[in-house]
Amino acid sequence: MRRTPEIAHSAQRTAHALIVVVLHEPQDLVNIAHVVRGMKNFGVRDLRLVNPREYEAYRVEGIAHQTQDILARVRTYGTLEEALGDCVHIVGFTARGRTAKRNLQRPRDAAGEIVALGDREPVALLFGREDKGLSNEALDRCHRIVTIPSDPAYASLNLGHAVIIMLYELALAHGAEVRPFKAPRRPSEPADAAELERLFADIARALHAIEFFKTRNSGGVMRTMREIAHRAPLDAREVKLLRAMAIEVTKYGERLARSGLHVDR
Repeated sequence: MRRTPEIAHSAQRTAHALIVVVLHEPQDLVNIAHVVRGMKNFGVRDLRLVNPREYEAYRVEGIAHQTQDILARVRTYGTLEEALGDCVHIVGFTARGRTAKRNLQRPRDAAGEIVALGDREPVALLFGREDKGLSNEALDRCHRIVTIPSDPAYASLNLGHAVIIMLYELALAHGAEVRPFKAPRRPSEPADAAELERLFADIARALHAIEFFKTRNSGGVMRTMREIAHRAPLDAREVKLLRAMAIEVTKYGERLARSGLHVDR
């Protein structure tokens, strides 16, 4: 099969460039859409469909939004032999145990082996139809057979779910787990001791203003407040926000006192 030019800008596309998802005789267009969405989530861009019962790209896009780049690369085949012909490593997925001797793996082990193969030639992730799975003849073409561990009483997974689980394991194997989280829009420095002491003083005044200490030990309450703040720990912006809240509570209590009203508790 001739490759088409790159379309997307996915950050993971280099790592997953030669991984192809192959759906053998998928029966439900919605399931195809879920697979397409999962591929977009994890940066895998090549989907091959073998004799799909129904497939219309515009309908899939109506379910899996913003996946035009994936849909532009979808290829359909008449036979499994054609779809897998250029693949050097084929991983088949089944929920059922088979009596024939197979090279069995779990998803994490399979992902590690796939990553170790590098990006030299296409590696296929082969999934069967929703009602029957993969036939023994289809599994005969596979280098490895993967079963996703699940409750034996209800082992069969939805097609889209099975694909996403494997794509997630591949993402982990490619180092996604150590990718840093997005930095906050408003980073803040740690709160210093002096600012924390001002916070505790403001909280104490606010609690006095609403008569919180009328039936409680103020020393014990404030000690607990310190433990909470130290366990967090709070940054400077958070301390300023909490101080502002405490100050407003104090002012509110003072306004009530001047008007002769009492705080309801």
